[in-house]
Amino acid sequence: MKPQELVQIGPPANAPGRGQAETSHPSLSALDWFRYGPFLAHIVVIRRCNLSCGYCNEYDDKSPPVPYETLEKRLLKLRALRTWMLCMTGGEPTLHPDLVRLVRRATDLGFRRRQIITNGYRITRRLVEALNDAGLSDLQISVDGVKRNPITVKVLEPLRARLRTLARTARFRVVVSAVIGSAPPTEALEVVRFARDEGLTPRIVLLHDGSGRLQLSAEERDAYGEVKRMLGRDGRESFDYRQRLLDEGAAPFRCRSGARYLYVDESGQVHWCSQTMPMFTKDLMSYSLEDLKGQFYAPKPCSPGCTVGCARTASSYEQWRRQAD
Repeated sequence: MKPQELVQIGPPANAPGRGQAETSHPSLSALDWFRYGPFLAHIVVIRRCNLSCGYCNEYDDKSPPVPYETLEKRLLKLRALRTWMLCMTGGEPTLHPDLVRLVRRATDLGFRRRQIITNGYRITRRLVEALNDAGLSDLQISVDGVKRNPITVKVLEPLRARLRTLARTARFRVVVSAVIGSAPPTEALEVVRFARDEGLTPRIVLLHDGSGRLQLSAEERDAYGEVKRMLGRDGRESFDYRQRLLDEGAAPFRCRSGARYLYVDESGQVHWCSQTMPMFTKDLMSYSLEDLKGQFYAPKPCSPGCTVGCARTASSYEQWRRQAD
């Protein structure tokens, strides 16, 4: 798994409408979007990554970028579904030669939020200025600690200058997710302090084990508690599910993935999320209102122990609505 957190989506009442005339796909009505439509879609633009973090299962070292023309068709389909927020991910999306062009297309199509998730290693002032001009609204970097270790090099030491470039140049929101689980836990505190001092937005992420469970040591729990106190309300996302998972081993919720949240892989297949790809798959280009409605109500057996913040946040607005038994 790659540490990922959902940037605040915004109130669902402001349904997007601009740009839909450009798509040949039948458009979801505003009412149907309000009932079942996507708040967020993650779309993989390239599976290849320039790093090889020991905990990550969302990359390879050989895949070519998905062609721009193919991705444009997927963007058009996602707009026909009235998707609120688009997040381009990988792999490492800055390896895609047409990333800036894709962001600009997403802006022109009327996605209300346009985000990328990056490891930060390819951030330059020139790229940041190009993303500014293209209309990027959000960028997220997860920082695993302060010093390199056998698990990860995605740490503050090599990223400090790049983060400062973002702080000084970006006109979009930059979220820095401090990670507990891949480095000495106190390093997460330093990452949070650095992000805050630079005017960036700090968050906290917990790594899970191979079965998807959180296994934190006493020292890691203490560090997590301290970071939560530093972040205040921002450290208690989606009904404070992380704390519930730590304390109780489960945090059941009504997952709306496949409807409110779509994970679109490099082949154009929709899944509940990156961690449950064998459980559900459907080609994006044939996705319909019936698919959204079916997945909205479908129970997910993985939901009690889910550690995927995107799925939980996109589902959090509607825990009052029923789900099939």
